[in-house]
Amino acid sequence: MIRFTLGVVLGWICCVPLLAEEPLSPPDKARAIVAQKLRDLRPNQLLHLGDAKVVGEFNDIAREFELDRTGPRGRDFTIKMVWAPDRKRALFCGANHAVPHRLNDVWEFDLATMTWHMLYAPDNPRDYTGLGKDPSDVEFRDGIFVTKRGGPGIIGHTWWGLTYDTKQRELLFMNTWVTDEKKAALAIGGKPDELFEGPPLWSFSPERRTWKMVKTAKPFPRPIFGGMLEYVSELNGTIWHANNWQMRGSWLLDAETAKWKNLTPADQEQEFEEHAAEPEQVGYYDPQRKQLIVQRHYSTHHYDVVKNRWKKVLSADPESGLAPYGHDAYSPMYYDPKSGHGLLLEYKTNKLWAYNPDQTQWTLLAPEGDDLPDGSKRLIYFDHAQNVLVITRDTSVWAYRYQ
Repeated sequence: MIRFTLGVVLGWICCVPLLAEEPLSPPDKARAIVAQKLRDLRPNQLLHLGDAKVVGEFNDIAREFELDRTGPRGRDFTIKMVWAPDRKRALFCGANHAVPHRLNDVWEFDLATMTWHMLYAPDNPRDYTGLGKDPSDVEFRDGIFVTKRGGPGIIGHTWWGLTYDTKQRELLFMNTWVTDEKKAALAIGGKPDELFEGPPLWSFSPERRTWKMVKTAKPFPRPIFGGMLEYVSELNGTIWHANNWQMRGSWLLDAETAKWKNLTPADQEQEFEEHAAEPEQVGYYDPQRKQLIVQRHYSTHHYDVVKNRWKKVLSADPESGLAPYGHDAYSPMYYDPKSGHGLLLEYKTNKLWAYNPDQTQWTLLAPEGDDLPDGSKRLIYFDHAQNVLVITRDTSVWAYRYQ
């Protein structure tokens, strides 16, 4: 039997080199730094996190407009981003008003890795009223305009008509635009009498990275400009809402059956017209209160999805300073699940507001820390995984923690 004295054992241990921790790779180190900054972020503090990477399979169109350098950027009436809880990322798509481009690309932002991911590289650019200078990539199939890669051949603003169906795990986009579709069909050899008459609702799967037209049967709502599309978990479907001369109603889409249902009873039309939010609104679904919380200009509206009732709860004087100006091109608004409040950033005044639905009260915030970035090309969303409002300007990224 071999025996070791205590001295021999201690000597042997001292001679064995300690295993050093393996150094983090540069991406892991950068991720750890961001994670620590977010953990240290205090309530009501705004912090500039740094610059995000831009990655993806960029094509010539993407490079022509420097999307590989800047990411998507805000696009006039296209500023809404939507949170995908299963991916823990935010999605974005939609076209500019006219310049510098009108594209059908799709993006995803990941705060944890500070990365803009291009999920779908753009097809050829479209012009304001038609299929663009080069419509050779567009086909007229089954009554719709679709590119050879499967994307929408006509691309509109999102206004507030963009949402994420958590059940189907797909982006939904009411892709309505001014294109003269009969003229466009003739231009590429299609038959105008075969045009699909329903709303131009498109879906995008971030997992498969594919677009698909969602053809729905009659009856269906009118796809007005400036409507609101919002997935409502309580109803297991998506609401398309509008209140103007073109359409007064809130419709519910069942994505599994591709059928619409008008939720607005005929005997409530007058009440609906008076209380429901009008186009250009911004807002979100509050699963805690089971309500849509909506701001349209200086008016605040609640829609109780259980009672199926709209109510205008606040109509502020523009000079009173009691409420922000809600508009789908200038003031994105999102839900903060920790506080249960809404957060709205006015682009024109660069003011950040919080809304308490229980008290129907707006509060102008004064964030501590870094200054709010300015500019019309910002994109913002609420990151539920990190409990922060994320503000991007090109690749620069800021995070704000409300509570």
